[in-house]
Amino acid sequence: MTWSSYGSYLVIVVLIVLAPGPDTMVMLKNALSGGFRGGLLASLGIFTGNAVQGSAAALGLGVLIAQSQPVFLALKWAGAAYLVFLGFQALRGAFRGNYDVVADAQRRRGGGFRRFREGFLSNITNPKVLVLYLSVLPQFLDPGRTTTWDALALAYTVAVLGVVWLLALLLFVHRVRAWLGRRRVRRTLDGVTGTALLGFGAALALES
Repeated sequence: MTWSSYGSYLVIVVLIVLAPGPDTMVMLKNALSGGFRGGLLASLGIFTGNAVQGSAAALGLGVLIAQSQPVFLALKWAGAAYLVFLGFQALRGAFRGNYDVVADAQRRRGGGFRRFREGFLSNITNPKVLVLYLSVLPQFLDPGRTTTWDALALAYTVAVLGVVWLLALLLFVHRVRAWLGRRRVRRTLDGVTGTALLGFGAALALES
C-alpha cells in the first residue's frame, strides 16, 4: 500500500465519518443525559464496536457473516430494534422533561457501564457498518501484495477517525453545556435525537 492510496482512503473515510449517523445520535443522547463522562463512555463503546467489526472484515469473518442470510438478518433486526429502543428512551425523556440535577448526578455515577454498553451495542448490531468495511476495504487492498496487517490498519483507521470526530463533538457539547442545560433546549434536543434514532432504526429495518 502506497501513501498515495492511503491518502485517497483517508479522504473517503473522513467523508463517511463526518456524515451524521446512529453513532453520532447515541453519543449525543448519552452526553445530554450523562454529561461529558456519559458521552465519553458511549464514544468508547462505539469505538470498540467499530474496531471489532473492522477486525472481522479484515480477517475475512465479515464476508461469512454477510453471506449468511439468517445471521445477517438477525443482526439487522437486532440493530434496528435497539436503535428504536434508544430512540424511545430519548423521546420519553423529552416528554417528561424531568432534568433534576441530583437525579442526573446519580445516573452519571452509577450508569457508566450502561453508557458504554449502549455505544457498543448500537454499533456492533448495525450490519451497515460491516457492509461499509466490506465494500470500501477491498478497493484499497491487493490480494497479491497487501497483508492482513494492511487490512487491519485500514479498518482501525475508520475506528480511530470515528472516535476522534465523536470526541470533537463531545467537547463542543461540553463547552455549551450551560445553554444545553436549559429545560426547553434539552427537551428539544432529546426530541430531535430520539426522532433521529427512530428514523435510523426504521431505515435499517426497511432496507432490503
